[in-house]
Amino acid sequence: MGLGTVLILVLVLAAGLYTVVIYNALVAVKHAVSQSWANIDVLLKQRNDELPKLVTVAREYMAYEQETLERITQARSRAEAAQRSGDMAALGAAENEIRLGLGHFFAVAEAYPELRANETFNQLGRRVSGLENAIADRREFYNAAVNRNNVRIEQFPDVLVARFFGFKPFDLLEFDASDLQDVDLGALFRT
Repeated sequence: MGLGTVLILVLVLAAGLYTVVIYNALVAVKHAVSQSWANIDVLLKQRNDELPKLVTVAREYMAYEQETLERITQARSRAEAAQRSGDMAALGAAENEIRLGLGHFFAVAEAYPELRANETFNQLGRRVSGLENAIADRREFYNAAVNRNNVRIEQFPDVLVARFFGFKPFDLLEFDASDLQDVDLGALFRT
């Protein structure tokens, strides 16, 4: 075996090993996205399980606020459908509706002293608020994982391996521009 043949074999072996390293790194970032989505999915299911309980307790006291309760229920249904289909844009819009609806809901609940005194309502309210905060935290992790994945599959030489093995970008979980603005509490109390 000549020196040229040995050199070619070493180069082929080095390229093969480098491809394996890139492939494994791409698999790791892809699974990080899946794991971070699973964390959000669990929290969304928990929150979606708590919302009907909260609405049921409130319905007993808030007979004149059916529109608010219905908006939350409808937004929850849209969020569950988007969650099942993996449609990040629709999920972001539905989650925005839920958060706005809950903000309005809790503002309106202030006008019902009997409801505010109800321990079940208070526990459910704290639970839903805690889940909302946890979902917001997990969204950051999800979007960071998606960003790492999407950047990695576009960088050279990773892009060559990513295209060859069919790695795809993921969608960020984004929200409406209204999410980035301060909440107008006065408007919540007027409606």
